[in-house]
Amino acid sequence: MLPLEFLPGTNRKTLRIDGTETYDVVGERTPRATLTLVIHRRNGERVDVPMLCRLDSDEEVSIYEAGGVLQRFAQDFLEHRAA
Repeated sequence: MLPLEFLPGTNRKTLRIDGTETYDVVGERTPRATLTLVIHRRNGERVDVPMLCRLDSDEEVSIYEAGGVLQRFAQDFLEHRAA
């Protein structure tokens, strides 16, 4: 799960989130980037919400994109072994 933070003044109550929504996240994952949370409501409504990405470094982004710490370690191990 991508760690995101609502910007000041926004929360699940102000967005009227009731648990039936589906979500997408749009934008380039970089440290502390502003990404867009796309909320899809059952009635067809779409709400775009700016969110702060809580990945704080390039290393954290790399670990997230690899699928976790163990997957990142395996990738690094295999790259060094092949060299």
